[in-house]
Amino acid sequence: MKPLKADLMILFITICWGSSYLFMKMGLDTLGEFNLIALRFGLAFILAAAIFYPRLRQVNLRTIRYAMLLGSILFIMFTALTFGLKTTTTSNAGFLISLTVVFVPLIHTFLFKKKIEKKLIASILLALTGITLLTIQLPFTFKIGDLFCIAAALCYALHINVVSSAAQKVDTLSLGILQLGFTGLYAFVMSLILETPVLPSTTHGWIAILVLSMVCSALGFILQTIAQKYTTATRTGLVFSLEPVFAAMFGFWFAHEIMNSVQYFGAALVFLSVVIASVEVNTLKRSNMRNRPRIKKENTAA
Repeated sequence: MKPLKADLMILFITICWGSSYLFMKMGLDTLGEFNLIALRFGLAFILAAAIFYPRLRQVNLRTIRYAMLLGSILFIMFTALTFGLKTTTTSNAGFLISLTVVFVPLIHTFLFKKKIEKKLIASILLALTGITLLTIQLPFTFKIGDLFCIAAALCYALHINVVSSAAQKVDTLSLGILQLGFTGLYAFVMSLILETPVLPSTTHGWIAILVLSMVCSALGFILQTIAQKYTTATRTGLVFSLEPVFAAMFGFWFAHEIMNSVQYFGAALVFLSVVIASVEVNTLKRSNMRNRPRIKKENTAA
């Protein structure tokens, strides 16, 4: 798979996850936080495992270990995210969770001792500016939910980096499915301890759980692990920075939330940052070299 196709796949995932904010709020109306996570990832695992059961029979211990690690990261991330959404404003949560775009290259640099390209630094700064204009509404107040969202962003970035490394060593499809199962298992245990696990009691609740499990989790996280084998963690983080843009779009279409001109400008900056990050400088240089007119050397008689 070419890097461009992998980036487009991640863009599709980002669109799915942009819708998840709307469905998570719908689900939290009738379900507890751990109950919601358990149902979301548990159903996603059952569905994916049923479809790809022959592939899972060949799984090795190394894949299971990576899946346990990724599942724990996802569990902590979504726990922080669900509590954050209940205790802070949507605009604050959107900005703080989108800090993933900054945390990904920083964690990648720390873990793998690699330098960040100049164009990616420019893209990160542009994305941050766009995210700020898109999601921050003054006055900016700091609440306990903001800390939860920062923790979610850190876990999000760590997950992207670990997936980027694991995708080169194990079967990505099996890894993507198993991490869903471990995430759902951890959440179910916590729900048994702190809550009373129940099924959704309303039609809206069932719609939220089914979309979150089948589209946002099963399809989203499996495609992410496959796509990241063919692109970088930093570029993945930048494409994921579009999530608040799509979240705003879904809010406009289904919750009738209206964006102002400043927010539209911010959304345009985020899109521009992803375009800049996706352009391969070396490819452009090679293209320019090919397009230069060639000067033929005249043969001289000896």
